Amino acid sequence: MTDLSKSRLDWREKIYMNAKNHKCDYYVLNGNKFWITNGPDADVLIVYAKTNTSTEKPQHGISAFIIEKDMPGFSTAQKLDKMGMRGSNTCELIFEDCKVPVKNILGKEGRGVYVLMSGLDFERLILAAGPVGLMQACCDVAFEYAHVRKQFGQPIGTYQLIQGKMADMYTTLNACRSYLYNVARAADKGNSSNKDCAGVILYCAEKATQMCLDGIQILGGNGYINDYPTSRLFRDAKLYEIGAGTSEVRRVLIGKALNSEYNQSRKQ
Repeated sequence: MTDLSKSRLDWREKIYMNAKNHKCDYYVLNGNKFWITNGPDADVLIVYAKTNTSTEKPQHGISAFIIEKDMPGFSTAQKLDKMGMRGSNTCELIFEDCKVPVKNILGKEGRGVYVLMSGLDFERLILAAGPVGLMQACCDVAFEYAHVRKQFGQPIGTYQLIQGKMADMYTTLNACRSYLYNVARAADKGNSSNKDCAGVILYCAEKATQMCLDGIQILGGNGYINDYPTSRLFRDAKLYEIGAGTSEVRRVLIGKALNSEYNQSRKQ
């Protein structure tokens, strides 16, 4: 089974990757891209590179290429030592005069952004399931601990402050799950919304981080040691506020979408 990794170029930043066409037979890619999930393991990658540097807008003139692991000039740097998600290998991709046949262009030349954007909403939506799973795991650990750990002769789950924290965790989990399922159900029917795809990962990611902190608090000192999974859940959850677009980027996207909808309604 072939792993598939995506290398995305953010046109809001300086573009490092570039490709030159040689006699229409192949492109030569030079540059690098950091933060590639599954980079050390992937056999096939989709890479976005600048093929036309004379465009007025930086997001134009980008093409999508299918890169195979054994192509000369392509290599990966060392695996990154991350805070969390340690089971998901991440690295930097390096291209040094890497020859890529013209037939390996995905879509049309200069239309790579459209290839990227066509799946971006679904990427955000699918990623939102991760935080929901982490929240469920956190509740499983914390709630059981609250009924086993005794303080002053009775389980700590009988104390109102712990009960209140558990109630908040339970309702937050179900609110996130309902939001996720509703957006996924709409997308499955062909009614995906970019603001809701961004909204569900924004909401679930931030709630997961906070819930993991609450889980650690319920476990007290035991939540701070690696004998229990709560610290790992927290470290894993934090990635969802950073990877695939930060929380700040998601808020900007949602805000722009809301403004656009308002302006459209004013014109009607």
